[in-house]
Amino acid sequence: MSSIKKGIPFIDQHDENGMWGKYGGNFIGETLKKPVEDLTKAFEKLRNDKGFLDELEYYRKNYIGRPTPFLELPALTKHWGGAKIVVKHEAQAYSGSHKINNAIVHAMIAVATNKKEICGDTGAGYAGSALAIAASLFGLKAKIFMGAHDMERQKIQVFRMRSLGAEVIPCHQGSKTLVEAVSSCIRYYTANCDRVHMCVGSCVSSTIWVKICAWAQSIIGKEMEEQMIDMFGKIPDKLSIVCAIGGGSSSYGTYSSFIDKDHVKLIGVEAGGPEGKKNGADSLSRGTIGILHGSKSLLLQDRNGMVSNTTSISAGLDYPSNSPLHSHLKDLGRLSVMSVSDEEVLESFKLVSRLTGLQPSLEPCHSFAAIAKLAPRLSKDSVIATNCCGNALKDMDILAERLKLD
Repeated sequence: MSSIKKGIPFIDQHDENGMWGKYGGNFIGETLKKPVEDLTKAFEKLRNDKGFLDELEYYRKNYIGRPTPFLELPALTKHWGGAKIVVKHEAQAYSGSHKINNAIVHAMIAVATNKKEICGDTGAGYAGSALAIAASLFGLKAKIFMGAHDMERQKIQVFRMRSLGAEVIPCHQGSKTLVEAVSSCIRYYTANCDRVHMCVGSCVSSTIWVKICAWAQSIIGKEMEEQMIDMFGKIPDKLSIVCAIGGGSSSYGTYSSFIDKDHVKLIGVEAGGPEGKKNGADSLSRGTIGILHGSKSLLLQDRNGMVSNTTSISAGLDYPSNSPLHSHLKDLGRLSVMSVSDEEVLESFKLVSRLTGLQPSLEPCHSFAAIAKLAPRLSKDSVIATNCCGNALKDMDILAERLKLD
């Protein structure tokens, strides 16, 4: 743990090249170097500007609905035995997921830097919907890139974005999922960076976009630490924080206030994909160092460096890499990782729905599927915390087809 500096946000613990250990950086073309420098300077100024922070606090409280609830789930605790289960109910944020935290910050940066248009990527549709909402709120034109396959399995989110006035652009290349959406978004931004601001919905891409997203989402961990102290009187001595990991926005936000607390276990859950196959999106478990979307991280790739196609029931986790923050945390021994299958995710949705009334989206259902394995092995004075980062409304078509409930 000696490599983690206490009292300094982990996002700021990079070197002069924007690298967290072996990961991160700015592997970008010449066209983007000046825009990235300008955005970096603007963000560093704004994150310390009282007027900007006061305005952000206003929107967090009055528009997003923060703080989001933090509650015990006694029925799950009883069912699994062992550890007490608590949840940060981020799905209660306006828009239905944590993605609104990042979208509002990016829209405010766009306004502050005199940009009239904002572009972004989306997989499960929550990042896109949040960006469409933020763009509408701040009077910005929105252009959102989405894999054609994801558009088909998340039709309700596509309608939602378009109803908010956003232009949704299908990406037909490759696997037609999130990785192509991010690539298309970056290409569009590269060609129009003089007049367009880019919002990356996860903690991926070049250093500045990793930092903006991680900073915006760190409000989750800040609130959860305060709420945990209110609930238990302190940070529990035997605490594990279990979060699903795709591009890392929800998980980093949840971990953020606990990274320098050595006794708190940080556990990441990746999308293992269909049971019995080895084409899941578990890059922290199976990946090797590579470059994708301007950043170096653990990446699923073949021996020739070609990015692997991944499969997951969850559009939000179906990404062949991860955040450089998570890759570095794993290298430091601070983050342990496991994966669960699509089938385990479906079972966790049924169980959590019937025992708690919560209906998590497929992304946090990965966390609950992992907790089902971990909780029974822990003592009753242990606590497992997770983030229900989205609701299942966007997934109802998939769930109805796969579960076929009577």
